[in-house]
Amino acid sequence: MNTIKRSMNKMSKWLLLLGWVPTLAVTGYLFVQTETVNAAAARKPIMVSRIYTGADGQTHVKEYEVPLAPAQAGSTTDLSAIQAAESIQFRRTSSEYYLPFHNAPRRQYVITLSGESEVEFGDGTKVRLYPGHILLAEDTEGQGHISRALGDEDRLSIFVALE
Repeated sequence: MNTIKRSMNKMSKWLLLLGWVPTLAVTGYLFVQTETVNAAAARKPIMVSRIYTGADGQTHVKEYEVPLAPAQAGSTTDLSAIQAAESIQFRRTSSEYYLPFHNAPRRQYVITLSGESEVEFGDGTKVRLYPGHILLAEDTEGQGHISRALGDEDRLSIFVALE
């Protein structure tokens, strides 16, 4: 009987100890993850890569976040200011797509739906255009940029010409 009692005491101590191990592990994990969890709670911004001609005649790139405001009080939808557009064009380019230095024909948004390409500038800087990427092309003069396909699939995109 004494042996059974001692075994039960040992087992109770181990069970008590093992009960605290998962609690400590979860608490430690949550303590370490607080910053990550808070960052994940923020809503994802809409980012645009703007390419433009600088005073040096070269094309440069600047990333910016599209300003958004709630559609109405308590809304789950945020909207940007309305921008006037002149036309829209759907485009499919093959994996052989390559254009040497050229300028954008007009101010336009280029939104990649699928596939990938890149634009390259005179200083060697490259911007990869991937699904969901938004490019604002404003380098209508100067040296311009090179455009080329990446990968082996067609790229589908939308060009929105601005007024």
